[in-house]
Amino acid sequence: MAIFLCGGWALDQPEGRAEQQRWLQALQQVLPGEDWVLQKPDGPAQAAAIEIAVVANPPPGSLQGLPRLALIQSLWAGVDRLLQDLTLPHDVPLCRMVDPAMNEAMVQTALWATLAQHRGFFRCQQQQRTAQWRQPAQLRAGEWQVLVLGQGELGGRVARALAGLGYAVAGWSRRPRAGEGLRTLHGAAGLAQGLATADTVINLLPLTEETRGFFDAARFAAFKRGAAFVNLARGAHVDEPALLAALDAGQIGHAMLDVFREEPLPAPHPFWSHPQVTVLPHTAAQTDPRSAAEVVAANVRALRSGAALQHGVLRSQGY
Repeated sequence: MAIFLCGGWALDQPEGRAEQQRWLQALQQVLPGEDWVLQKPDGPAQAAAIEIAVVANPPPGSLQGLPRLALIQSLWAGVDRLLQDLTLPHDVPLCRMVDPAMNEAMVQTALWATLAQHRGFFRCQQQQRTAQWRQPAQLRAGEWQVLVLGQGELGGRVARALAGLGYAVAGWSRRPRAGEGLRTLHGAAGLAQGLATADTVINLLPLTEETRGFFDAARFAAFKRGAAFVNLARGAHVDEPALLAALDAGQIGHAMLDVFREEPLPAPHPFWSHPQVTVLPHTAAQTDPRSAAEVVAANVRALRSGAALQHGVLRSQGY
């Protein structure tokens, strides 16, 4: 049986081939002796030999015609693009990536963004451009309210890390959820309460049909005036013109954005030059092939031994 390594890599370009090889080498380290298929199966015999697909946002239709496919393992935490592929086999288990190294990187970025906003360091950076010497107020961490939207693997880790530094943290989810000692909010009433009081709002929601365009003009109007917004999830969560209008009106004091509706972010986009926006090039947390390969290997072994797969996706919920 074979494993199909399939991604959105441009294999006709050196960078795409290099990225595929980087993943292949990491996977071969932890799954030695496997038969790897690196391109579209060459005929029915090779297609029938594929048991597992390890995927990184492959082109739509890539997993059609694989009669013995028993597992689709994503290399990315988000599976929204995969689920938009109407040809994805519905009866094959789909597992998302929960990479411990990526989780730690996400925590680091969220801590940096919150600390820079809380202590006024983004403002100091702006003042440097015009040689202004103004010391921002130094509030205690416990005086800075943080709302983390999404209490899954990433959101929960971020909320606990911030609480560990003394911040006043609340975690929000659609339904009631235990927060392991954290203050938790849920539903429409909890969201309204959290947005009205938070100094920093961090988005780590999954992208589903319910959350697409979640941050629109009405949602930004519900923020505490002057609050900071940190988007570490998906660009499609945000109505970008609405965010720009909220920034210009002072309703949002600062936006730290790692993801965008169009990537790379086009050079003429107003986010690049807006004085209250910090742009990251989708680098808040990248999957680390070394640790991610171990996660893939664990599910491959689980499938073959009949054990439970880890991090399975509930397709009806979109994550």
